[in-house]
Amino acid sequence: MKIKKTRGIVKKLYKDLKRVKRYKSAMEALSDEELKAKTAEFQSRYESGESLDKILPEAFAAMCEADFRVLKMYPFDVQILAGIALHKGYLAEMNTGEGKTLTATLPMYLNGLTKKGAILVTNNEYLALRDAEDMGPAYKFMGLSIEAGVKRDEDDKFENDEKKKIYNADIVYTTHSALGFDYLINNLVKSASERFLREFNYIIIDEADSVLLDSASTPLVISGAPRVQSNLYETADFFVRTLKEDVDYEVEEKNVWFTEKGLAYAESYFGIDNIFAPEYFEIYRHLVLALRAHKIIEKGTEYMISESGEVALIDASSGRMLKGVKLRGGQHQAIECKERLDITQENRSMASITYQNFFSMFPKMAGMSGTIYDAKDELYDVYGKRVVVIPTNNPVQRVDCKDWYFSDSKKQFEAVIQLALRKHDTGQPVLIVTTMISDTEIISHLLVKEGIPHSVLNANNAFWEADIIKEAGQMGAMTVATSMAGRGTDIKLGAGVKELGGLAVIGVGRMLNVRDERQARGRAGRQGDPGYSRFIVSLEDDIVEKGTDPDKLKKYIEGKKRISDRRIKRIVNGAQRTNEELGVTNRKTSKDYDVVLQLERKLMYDTRDMLLDGGTVERGKLIDIAMENIELFLKENRNLTQPELSRYLLDNISYRMEKDINFLNLKNKSRVRAYMLARLKKSLDEKRESIGSDAGMNDFIRVSALSAIDEAWIEQVDYLQQLQAAVTGRSSAQRNLMFEYQGEALESFRKMEISIKRNIIRNICLSEVSMDEKNRLHIILP
Repeated sequence: MKIKKTRGIVKKLYKDLKRVKRYKSAMEALSDEELKAKTAEFQSRYESGESLDKILPEAFAAMCEADFRVLKMYPFDVQILAGIALHKGYLAEMNTGEGKTLTATLPMYLNGLTKKGAILVTNNEYLALRDAEDMGPAYKFMGLSIEAGVKRDEDDKFENDEKKKIYNADIVYTTHSALGFDYLINNLVKSASERFLREFNYIIIDEADSVLLDSASTPLVISGAPRVQSNLYETADFFVRTLKEDVDYEVEEKNVWFTEKGLAYAESYFGIDNIFAPEYFEIYRHLVLALRAHKIIEKGTEYMISESGEVALIDASSGRMLKGVKLRGGQHQAIECKERLDITQENRSMASITYQNFFSMFPKMAGMSGTIYDAKDELYDVYGKRVVVIPTNNPVQRVDCKDWYFSDSKKQFEAVIQLALRKHDTGQPVLIVTTMISDTEIISHLLVKEGIPHSVLNANNAFWEADIIKEAGQMGAMTVATSMAGRGTDIKLGAGVKELGGLAVIGVGRMLNVRDERQARGRAGRQGDPGYSRFIVSLEDDIVEKGTDPDKLKKYIEGKKRISDRRIKRIVNGAQRTNEELGVTNRKTSKDYDVVLQLERKLMYDTRDMLLDGGTVERGKLIDIAMENIELFLKENRNLTQPELSRYLLDNISYRMEKDINFLNLKNKSRVRAYMLARLKKSLDEKRESIGSDAGMNDFIRVSALSAIDEAWIEQVDYLQQLQAAVTGRSSAQRNLMFEYQGEALESFRKMEISIKRNIIRNICLSEVSMDEKNRLHIILP
């Protein structure tokens, strides 16, 4: 299916806009009480079967009037237009400064009328709290409840009852990561009363390109009990340090793999015959982790060593240091070993989901951003969502100048400083935007040498960054920031700045993608204000060094050979294009990997929900499960001995040994089968008698089954995280990695099913159960 032209979609949206505007005067004539009463009227109409689309014109007009009376802001026509697009499930591109926050109140109010919940997620806690606080009074005026799903202090956690209140509100503002983790936590609870999420309904994703694309390759992972610490990290690290590139391994962009010679060397080094054999999985996994740590994951761009001497990850899309976040599957520990740091405990992954699969669970999903149209094709392919470009309220007055090109970073940074000083001398505010934290430090050092006071924002704290970035438009202001610092906060021009040409944005280096550059330029010229932007790039930009053979460029960078601006432009833009294509590939691969887990996750979560909601496993089904276990045991022990049978009974059915087992003919499998089944039924009868009621027995079975499912599922999630990391190093064997991953994942799922069935019966038969004075069940699982 071809993507519809944006103009055609916007044309239809304009028809709805006209319908909304017809109600403007009617809403203005209402008293406050009459306007508030509209909410109950809309809800009644919806509950009577009227669709939200039919209610939209009147509901939007009512909310526009409420915004004006409470917030002193009446949405512009283009904001109403964008609100209609968001209600209809489009991804709306609105220029920076066009008022996305106010726009969202319209579709959030309309979808909040359903009493099923409307959620808005954004990039960070500051924006979620700010928007909930600023827009909240308008929702409350109209009688809808609103909550924020985050706190200013990220270490201050919500209690379970607080989360229930939050997610039962009509309107919720939160962050994409907080919501995603809450979803995973909600599916790890042990009883129905602990659940706090209701069924998903409607969601708006602010800065949608950042969430749906830039963060899409990194899954949300909840870690739990630590695994047994491996002693292979040091050995693998030492081995990898002895390897030779293009002989023992090959590197291409962000992938690395062993050659046939490298694999043979590894087998010889570790004294094994087949490194891909299941029994050597841990050795191979650690070798891949060490190889990636040394050759792919770069210090300074993907991680840094914090002041406390720990490996701290850097968010590629924001430049922020990710506090408390670790790479999964042992990769973090491999980096620690590479850096000669103390190796931290490797935790098991208990639950995981990618943003692609998470947001696809919402029946209605919409998004907004200032820079989303460039990725319209991928967004349609992955999410089935169309992008519409919303016209600006006023014509864009910003002057976007042609890029300047240099062969080396020294000339590049000199040009940046000279241009910044020239603008600063006139009093024009300057915002210098970089891709890397290290570049902000270089620029800051050069400005200090020139005696220019300035602010530096490295995207470490969204709260105080927002306060500083607000002032970046004041006369004489000089601000240096990473591309994501202060994103979502408007830069308003100070007195007299318009006459000087508005805010001047100077971009340092070619950014990871065109969207980031458009976002940086969009900091200037908001809502028809004047503005200026120019990017200054060189062959030493990080994106060029990563995507191009450095030896080929060395002669130009060192000035030994001349190179034209046109050729620099071709090289630099080509590197950006390659990076964008790689990003698309990585996101597709991430989604493909998660499809396997998604299918398994749905099956397991549905089963858990059935049990939590009062379902149980009937006696007949228990006996069927037990018979499967028995058949498997007999198949694995064709020449059954009495000690083997006794051990199985003690481990799975009863701690009590019966004398009649001594007289059992073990060669008669039918007799053995019947004997084991009889022992099982006896154990079930004894449990029922000790509990004293069918209801109590059902509760006991439910808890036993949940425990068995959770234990096996956590092991499965953890194994798949490790497997995904391990298979990336198998490219050397010219294998279909996805096919192999899916095959091994399916095999592990079958083993998990066997484990669950065995442990359900084991938990029921071998648990200690008692009832207290208040008739409450107490269970001690084996």
